[in-house]
Amino acid sequence: MNPVVEAFAFLLGFLGWLMVGVTLPNRYWRVSSVDGNVITTSTIYENLWMSCATDSTGVHNCRDFPSLLALSGYIQASRALMIASIVFGSFGLVATLVGIQCSKIGGENYLLKGRIAAIGGVFFLLQGLCTMIAVSWYAANITQEFFDQYYPGTKYEIGEGLYIGWSSAILAMCGGSCLMCSCSFKEPGEKKHYPYQPSSRGRVVSTSSRSVNTNYGRNAYV
Repeated sequence: MNPVVEAFAFLLGFLGWLMVGVTLPNRYWRVSSVDGNVITTSTIYENLWMSCATDSTGVHNCRDFPSLLALSGYIQASRALMIASIVFGSFGLVATLVGIQCSKIGGENYLLKGRIAAIGGVFFLLQGLCTMIAVSWYAANITQEFFDQYYPGTKYEIGEGLYIGWSSAILAMCGGSCLMCSCSFKEPGEKKHYPYQPSSRGRVVSTSSRSVNTNYGRNAYV
């Protein structure tokens, strides 16, 4: 395992996890479109938790979604996926911090530490997948409503929160892939040598006793 690759992968995973924490409370997941509107008096922007509006004077007004069951299915699923992403990222940070070589946590058993680091890479991959699915699903519904000519409601465009989510997913998946690839290869000095264990009878036959000179004549056995 290369310590530089491990440290770089840990940095990518940490940045991805940090950006997920920025994406989740970001209010600009979708922003109302001005396409086709001659006069725009207010701008509406939403995320997974609330809907906000701002008028031409700059006054903001936000309200939480009143009911969880009244929300669309993709919003509920995106909430669950984003929360799962943060949980997976937390587990990945802890496992990677224990498993990398430059950390003294967990002793000096580098074989075990490498396996723990690989588990951290799996958690980072799960984090990136959950974030990518949630953000892409949300964006797909925005574009579907935007290009639907018969949609009666307010049409929205993709906000900055989704771009941050996509970036965090890519960073997390790159960090997890680097960890798993670096832990799958072993250098010659990292191989673990096992000592010779005697047989179950508790007796070891020495190889030197087999090299005794056996060129004796027949008279030697009389």
